[in-house]
Amino acid sequence: MLLKWTRVVVRNRIPVVGIWVVVSLFGLAAGLNLNSHLTTSVTIPGSASQEADQLLAKHFNENTEGTFTVLMKFKKTTDAQVQIYKEKVVTASLVIPTSHIFQQRALAGVLFTSIGTSFSLIDAAQYTERFRQALDDQGLTDALVTGPPAIEHDVAPVLDSDLRWGQILAIVLALLLLLLVLGACLAMFVPLVFAAATISLALGIIYIMAHKMLMVLYIPNIIELIGLGLAIDYSLLIVHRFRRELMDDEVISVDEAIAKTMTTAGRTVILSGLSVSIGIATLLLVPVPFVHSLGAAGIVIPIVSVLAALTLQPSMLSILGRRGVTPYKFQGLMARKDLMSGMWARIGRFVIRRPISVLLAALAALALMASSVLWLHVTPSSLTAIPQNLESAQALKIVTERAGHGIITPNEIVIDLGAPHLARTPEVSRARLAFSDLIQKSHEVLLVSTDETATYIDPTEQYIRMFVVGRHDFGAAESQNLVHQIRENFIPRANFPGDAKIYLGGAPAQGVDLVSHLLKSFPWIVLLALGMAYIVLLRAFRSVFLPLKAILMDLTSIAVAYGALVLVFRFGMGSSILGTYRLDQIEAWVLVFLFPVLFGLSMDYEVFIVSRMREAKLHGATNNEAIVEGLAHTGGVVTAAAIILVGALGGLVNGHFAGLQEIGIGLAFGILIDATIIRGLLLPSTMVLLGRWNWWLPAGLARIVNVKASPLEDRETRP
Repeated sequence: MLLKWTRVVVRNRIPVVGIWVVVSLFGLAAGLNLNSHLTTSVTIPGSASQEADQLLAKHFNENTEGTFTVLMKFKKTTDAQVQIYKEKVVTASLVIPTSHIFQQRALAGVLFTSIGTSFSLIDAAQYTERFRQALDDQGLTDALVTGPPAIEHDVAPVLDSDLRWGQILAIVLALLLLLLVLGACLAMFVPLVFAAATISLALGIIYIMAHKMLMVLYIPNIIELIGLGLAIDYSLLIVHRFRRELMDDEVISVDEAIAKTMTTAGRTVILSGLSVSIGIATLLLVPVPFVHSLGAAGIVIPIVSVLAALTLQPSMLSILGRRGVTPYKFQGLMARKDLMSGMWARIGRFVIRRPISVLLAALAALALMASSVLWLHVTPSSLTAIPQNLESAQALKIVTERAGHGIITPNEIVIDLGAPHLARTPEVSRARLAFSDLIQKSHEVLLVSTDETATYIDPTEQYIRMFVVGRHDFGAAESQNLVHQIRENFIPRANFPGDAKIYLGGAPAQGVDLVSHLLKSFPWIVLLALGMAYIVLLRAFRSVFLPLKAILMDLTSIAVAYGALVLVFRFGMGSSILGTYRLDQIEAWVLVFLFPVLFGLSMDYEVFIVSRMREAKLHGATNNEAIVEGLAHTGGVVTAAAIILVGALGGLVNGHFAGLQEIGIGLAFGILIDATIIRGLLLPSTMVLLGRWNWWLPAGLARIVNVKASPLEDRETRP
């Protein structure tokens, strides 16, 4: 079927290319408008913190994601002057429709004003610049605006700039590496054209999806840079195989060479794309919308890449023909005709001679690199891990220096008394003050704010609000422990009359709920990814043990990647060179996202190499001969593809946001180790030791998965 499809595509190559030009232009146009539909929202449906936030929104008119915060330093100012400042802030806030002041106080030399709106995060962010100008017009030139809408407004251009520089870096590195690998020929541009078309269409699809579901602001950076590397990987594999077909048979026609390429390398790309898609699809199990969005957007890239590999790639190769893949003067590193005498063939023969020594050395090196994962600690996020030159970040820095990190993101307790007109009764007032005193005893609590004004009691007098300010950043372990202490210790000991119910909201509680939901989902992500990958590879390799070995090696790559995060971000190894943050904790969503993505990408290289080994085995090679031939034909292209992908990920590492830096470091380090130590040494050594068991699939299991059985062969005599 794939052969027939390829021949149809080649016959219609001009219309196929024309269709790709049209859809790419659509995607490019849509991508330019994508940012206006993206958000930094981390709401967690069904969580305890969301229940509290809904009560705050309904009864106190508080909308956390639409709330601006104004901070202004003052020195030796009279109470009358502070009151004037307050009035000017209120006047300036009128430029924001539906704005209302729900908290305004002077603390530690800083005037702190919270301004609520009815807008969503994206809509509120559009008023940031207008509000800042209004403050200037009131003479409050020292006032700084922060809060979720202002952060969203300030962060978006920086992410866009990071993406542009990341793209330039990735494209330049990819072009140099493609020249080095393929030589000076027109075919070196094919992977870049392939990647541009793939990413453009993917962005167009994501633009449509963003109208129907929440999409996180990081998506263009992650999708474009990972997509660039993945698309180039697939295209390079096909170009390399096409050129080998022409080099090995000088009389073969271009169309026949394309057909043979697509039935081998093309089939491998389909299997690889399926593996990557399966891994990323598991993110849809996480009941957190912004992680959902990463999964939904992430699936688009491998699917579109496979679609391009089956249509655009053979069309471009057909147009280029033999001359297009023939190098001019500089031949490139893969122009060698006799690959069986090359470096990767020599590595294969070395491993065959000393499989146990190579296996033990590789495992020892990998265990050492992964050992730092024992010091891994997670956090929901951190306010300090955003660029400090942004106005919203400067405002956060001022208030945290004066009043502590917790003042920006307090815990908010909502007490539902069960009936109206109870909040100001003596019995409830005594219970409220006693509850406040109880919470204040915690060493982590800086202050508890409560009284009987409209800020703290709703108009029906059924609901009471209390602010609990901690001493640390909301993502710190101390803040997370305080949330657990309030929920598990203080709230059960509250002594409000009747059927009062108490809820805990605010950023710290939301962070705890986020980590909890992610950790609960993570085992299911792992099990589903492993199970589905095993079934797919079982059918593809027709082997019981090869898929199991592939999964164990992928898990090793992931462990090494997690260890690299600890080494770089917690212990600072190479951070001064790479320009990364120093953080005691890794963002939890990064670890959850890394697992399926790295699992899928690592499986790519396993599929590329083992598919070629199996091809050799089917042509009559012994197990050891198949290992050498597979490495000789794919080791170079896999290493080149990995280096190109690592180069693309450099755009994330060089960015300004901790979460994206963590993704870049984790993926880059994991992929680099996977394509070298794991696939170059660990894979062949285990296959040598497994011998004939590599290719065994009993008849009973073969019937279940609906493939041809692979009976156990006679023992081979080792050379």
